Amino acid sequence: LALAIYCGGTVEGFAELMNDKARNLGLTDTHFENPNGLDSPGHYSTARDLAKLAAYAMENPIFRKTVSTRSVKIGERCLTNHNKLLWRLEGADGVKTGFTKAAGRILVSSASRVDRRVICVTMNDPDDWNDHCALLNKSFSDYQICPVVGKGQCLGTLEVVGGENSRVEILAAEDFSYALAPEETVEVALPGAGFVYAPAVEGAEAGFAYALISGKAVGKIPVVFGATVEQTAEAEKTPFWRRWLPGGDKET
Repeated sequence: LALAIYCGGTVEGFAELMNDKARNLGLTDTHFENPNGLDSPGHYSTARDLAKLAAYAMENPIFRKTVSTRSVKIGERCLTNHNKLLWRLEGADGVKTGFTKAAGRILVSSASRVDRRVICVTMNDPDDWNDHCALLNKSFSDYQICPVVGKGQCLGTLEVVGGENSRVEILAAEDFSYALAPEETVEVALPGAGFVYAPAVEGAEAGFAYALISGKAVGKIPVVFGATVEQTAEAEKTPFWRRWLPGGDKET
């Protein structure tokens, strides 16, 4: 609490800083009322949000070193990490245990092997140590990181309304990979309503395409226009709002 008051002025002030950070990280089902995690009516989160938070925190080398340390001696005192997975599971490197009467046993764990890290979260799980070992081992054995699209790859075309060309290619702005089981395949859906308004500028941001597994979005891919498409002379003279009206693209 002393650090929270120092950083936020008050416990409530620090909780607001925590909520600001949660919003920035896209934790849509999380709200903090205190910095210690004790039960409070407006203090809640979900397994998904805790996984997002843990993945973000593990990018910090100081945090990563702290939560992966099994024990440390400070003077005459020896402090031992309560995370049993650090001893029991290959590659375990975090993250945090927790318990309250309302929430039950909470465990957020992390393990790294070869080229990837997996985060696992359980809530109100009385057998969390064994469950995390099983889940993490299964994730490494059954799922492989697979390339989905490569930077510059054409993902399709969109109609260009009011353009000198009727369609424009949409390219992936960066590589995108995802952990897949052998039976899973990924489809890529282009952004928006299937069209854009001219002009389109080559290399300019065109929004996001979405990676789908069984129709469910599992990731988004920034995309750019693959070519420049100028407006037609007629489109330049037509007010934007009139293009939405029946016959609005005609002279009156």
